Amino acid sequence: MASVSFRDIHKTYGKVKVIHGIDFTIADGEFVVLVGPSGCGKSTLLRMLAGLEEISGGEILIDGKVVNDLESKDRDIAMVFQSYALYPHMTVRENMGFSLRLRKAERHLLDDRVGEAARILNLDKLLDRYPRELSGGQRQRVAMGRAIVREPQVFLFDEPLSNLDAKLRVGMRTEIKDLHQRLKTTSIYVTHDQIEAMTMGDKIVVMRDGYIEQTGSPLELYDHPANLFVAGFIGSPAMNFLPGTLRRAAGDARVELSGGTSIAAPMNAGGADGQPVIVGMRPEHLALADSGIPSKVVVVEPTGADTFVACRHEGTDVAVVFRERHDFAPGTVIHLQPDLRRAHLFDAGTGRRLAA
Repeated sequence: MASVSFRDIHKTYGKVKVIHGIDFTIADGEFVVLVGPSGCGKSTLLRMLAGLEEISGGEILIDGKVVNDLESKDRDIAMVFQSYALYPHMTVRENMGFSLRLRKAERHLLDDRVGEAARILNLDKLLDRYPRELSGGQRQRVAMGRAIVREPQVFLFDEPLSNLDAKLRVGMRTEIKDLHQRLKTTSIYVTHDQIEAMTMGDKIVVMRDGYIEQTGSPLELYDHPANLFVAGFIGSPAMNFLPGTLRRAAGDARVELSGGTSIAAPMNAGGADGQPVIVGMRPEHLALADSGIPSKVVVVEPTGADTFVACRHEGTDVAVVFRERHDFAPGTVIHLQPDLRRAHLFDAGTGRRLAA
């Protein structure tokens, strides 16, 4: 196992800059998720770490050693790809042991490592099958097994679940997390799916346009987003945003929303009187009330455990998740009261969260 450090990493393609001076460190044994929309640079960053892309500037260190000029095969990493990348003419056993055969490993070592990886991944009974005889989830486990037998210092996962259906994705998330908890190998996981990021990572690095927007634990990002982008990207359903104007008088802070509605400002919010702001409220942090934010019901979606209600306030969509069951008729006006301990205030211009 080893730590991984990115120091002022830049990447350009010709005159186009795609990574802009990224700095962060991954501790030994940590599971870190790089998350962000398509094109944000997360896969490029992973490929530079793997030695599959040249670094335009800065340094990458594995276990304290700069690896910029090392070949991919010499970096002691193992990568699991989105496409599985299995050899169709080889059995599961042969695919998993291929890298060790290239290293001319002794037969008993190869058999021991393949057998142990197969046991961990429940592939014992599939070792003599070919990839065409496996399901998508089984193929992905074989790809993971091929990485495990190498016993690398660092595991790299590049959107490994994106080709699986929804049910398999959930199951494989659990398997990958369980695998990490058992092996304790430093792992870096790239995804655009914030649910995967929230459920799998010890630490999340949120990226946009080649920059890091925020780094922290899943709940740190969920409870204390640094800006509008992180607040809207982390959490499902996404956070609601209502524009308004902050009013402060005699120690009281309120936000004037469109349509003449006024609500108390979130607790511990900063900002100056008259400042244009945006109130952020998660769907599960809104409650029915006699007064508050008037919202017209558009759609009601019962899910059994929860009730999802899509509303609209003065032309702005508002999503609500109720833990109890409701059957509102479309067009009904309901009043919503935000939990002021969990709501957020953002500067309308910069998007930064306003904290006292």
